[in-house]
Amino acid sequence: MANPFDRQDGPPPDFVDQGAGGLAEVIPFRPRVPAATRALPEPAQSRRSSAHPAGRKLAQAAGSPGAAPSRQRTPSQRQDREPDPHDVARAIVLKSLTGAPRSRKQLAEKLAQRDCDPQVAGEVLDRLQEVGLVDDREFAATYVRTRQASRGLGLRGLAAELRQKGIDDETVREVLDDIDTDDERERAEMLVAKKLRSMHGLDATVQTRRLAGMLARKGYSSSLAWSVIREAVAQAPEHQRD
Repeated sequence: MANPFDRQDGPPPDFVDQGAGGLAEVIPFRPRVPAATRALPEPAQSRRSSAHPAGRKLAQAAGSPGAAPSRQRTPSQRQDREPDPHDVARAIVLKSLTGAPRSRKQLAEKLAQRDCDPQVAGEVLDRLQEVGLVDDREFAATYVRTRQASRGLGLRGLAAELRQKGIDDETVREVLDDIDTDDERERAEMLVAKKLRSMHGLDATVQTRRLAGMLARKGYSSSLAWSVIREAVAQAPEHQRD
């Protein structure tokens, strides 16, 4: 087959454009690229590795420019962390104090029951004591008022119960010194009068013995108890002489 460019005369081939200047402009030759060699999409495995947290960490460690920035922990992720032992102990103490006044010893026992570390418990109680939320002096004063009103306890009975609650001797003395001795005698007289009404007709000796046992259990001193009982029994109608 003859080559059209070998012709020396005659017009140029049809596919040659002579243009305005008469010089032929040759269309650039662009070879066709086979489809098999075209750019392929990123393999799915590679995309998954970059999207996976482990992949992001590796990319960040390697300094990849496409590494995903770190994100803040979500609330659910924060809850997965172990709670701070001090926060747990503080919550237990505050919840206990909302129900009723508690001594430091009672609160320490509560924390021990909840398996709180002794050192953590001590630090939390120290801090709450500094701010006045744990106050054995105030607890003792409140406890005395409540027990006097509900059970009519004497000084000895009150002192014994306060010591059981972990109140030290000095605080016990300070709180009980605030109680008027006349008030204690008045409470004893009220208890004896009420009890005597249920023992009407019994022998004076029996009445005296039972009344003495009652006042002793409530923590009244023997001297105060006998003084109140003798007077009450002597004034009882069944023991009055004509």
